[in-house]
Amino acid sequence: MAIYWCTEALPLAVTALIPVLLFPMFRIMESSEVCVQYLKDTNMLLVGGLMVAVAVEHWNLHKRIALRVLLIVGVKPSLLMMGFMGVTAFLSMWISNTATTAMMVPIAQAVLDQLHKAESNNLEHDDDIEHMELKLQGKGTVQTEDKVIINSHAFEMLPEKPDSTKMELETIKQIDHSKSDMNGVAEKCNGGVPVAEDKAILEEEERKIQLEKHLNLSKGMSLSVCYAASIGGTATLTGTTPNLIMKGQLDSLFPGNGNVINFATWFGFSFPCMFIMLLLTWIWLQILYLGFNLKENFGCKAERSQKDVSAYQVIKEEVKNLGRMTFAEIAVLILFILLVILWFTRDPGFIPGWATVLFNKDGDDYVTDATVVMFISVLMFIIPSDKPRLPCFHNGSSDGAGNRCKYGPAPAILNWKTVQDNLAWNVVILLGGGFALAEGSEKSGLSKWLGDQLTPLEAIPPWAIVVILCLLIATFTECASNVATTSLFLPILAAMAQRINLHPLYVMLPSTLCASFAFMLPVATPPNSIVFSYGYLKVADMAKTGIVVNFIGVLVITLAVNTWGQVLFDLGTFPGWANVTALP
Repeated sequence: MAIYWCTEALPLAVTALIPVLLFPMFRIMESSEVCVQYLKDTNMLLVGGLMVAVAVEHWNLHKRIALRVLLIVGVKPSLLMMGFMGVTAFLSMWISNTATTAMMVPIAQAVLDQLHKAESNNLEHDDDIEHMELKLQGKGTVQTEDKVIINSHAFEMLPEKPDSTKMELETIKQIDHSKSDMNGVAEKCNGGVPVAEDKAILEEEERKIQLEKHLNLSKGMSLSVCYAASIGGTATLTGTTPNLIMKGQLDSLFPGNGNVINFATWFGFSFPCMFIMLLLTWIWLQILYLGFNLKENFGCKAERSQKDVSAYQVIKEEVKNLGRMTFAEIAVLILFILLVILWFTRDPGFIPGWATVLFNKDGDDYVTDATVVMFISVLMFIIPSDKPRLPCFHNGSSDGAGNRCKYGPAPAILNWKTVQDNLAWNVVILLGGGFALAEGSEKSGLSKWLGDQLTPLEAIPPWAIVVILCLLIATFTECASNVATTSLFLPILAAMAQRINLHPLYVMLPSTLCASFAFMLPVATPPNSIVFSYGYLKVADMAKTGIVVNFIGVLVITLAVNTWGQVLFDLGTFPGWANVTALP
């Protein structure tokens, strides 16, 4: 399966079905034991999370949130990149990384195109004014004292003078090489090169500089979106599939773990990692593609230029096209907020949650995160997508398009056809295949044998083990899917942790997060492929940028498991639930 997953000779989901065929044939597990792995509690958590994501995408709530935030942060290059990264990471926490990237990249592309178009128009306008000025100077109609420089830019001024027909112009840009004489004749001698030819060369160089700046901004913005999507997915338990694989395998391999990993504990550990990684990645992209020109990148003490106004207008126009928030959007937003609140308060850890008080008894978790998300998902099939439409309310009125308003029951927020068409069923099967592979490895003794081979790692410090494993998995996931990587490695690492008396989460948590850190190759993740398809990036650009982001991720995760991770999960001790030799 590892070879098929890495080479993708078969579709990933089809490869995930192989255990159903081979495990019973080789007498590793019974067919009923294998099949039950494909629809466990964690799978239902994934299905419910995907349903909520489908509702958010179906009613364009994610696009509205993204555009509103971009209006707030503005269009200065650094702030714009920060806004795109923040919005992308936030949306990726709740909907798929691929869907988030596919939505954000066209918005970024439209803004970048408008910035470039405005910059090109400014250059053409500058050329026209300079040409006119030279022409008028040749006629002696422009005096030196008529030129005014404001912020190194020129604006044409046409004051009304009753007794004069002279036109006053302002120069576009002062060039140290060119001078104007008092007779109004502009001439520059540099090896015998005339003014017109010299100006053409300078204008061409300026255009090349502007084009290079636009290309660098486009590269940085594209990479910021795909990197933020991958990083943001690590912050929540349902943000990306490897997170759910780790929870499922932890519950399967260590049934008595006391629900140590749930939505709240995962968020408490991973959200700070995501925030620090986003900040450091943003700084690295600034250094590489924008530089540290604070005045230009942040707009410090600078007025809005025409290109900024144009780009801002593009975002504003997109918001206007969305119209007012509909009843369905408001309903989805309320249900989404309710879902997050219920997830956080179900079993926060430091106090008894509502599920513990009302439903869970004698240490058994009757209500899990999957129960909560299924509750919200079912509500979306019940709550209508519009206000009650009664004949007495409409009274035969018409809508804005002249169509008579319908009355009767409104369709629900979600319907099964929408879910069936948009839900990623292949991911559900892929998740089940990972669980089946982990269970088969455990039953056959393969995980224990592989774990025993890694016992020499016991001689090195635990933090060094984490660094080695993170680098190994971050490299492996560049060539294989993150789902395949976590499915293959986690059972082995759990067995190794047991063998050397190390807390299983101390190696499983960082390994899971690093499986999502595929930043170097276009084929590593779908978000990378999407931004690469726009043509701004070369493989070398992605590789030289991504390798640094990979190292940033490894360092942040190593810091996390040795600081706040120790407090959250008590990673410094070997837990009783992981001790297989303990008496029942």
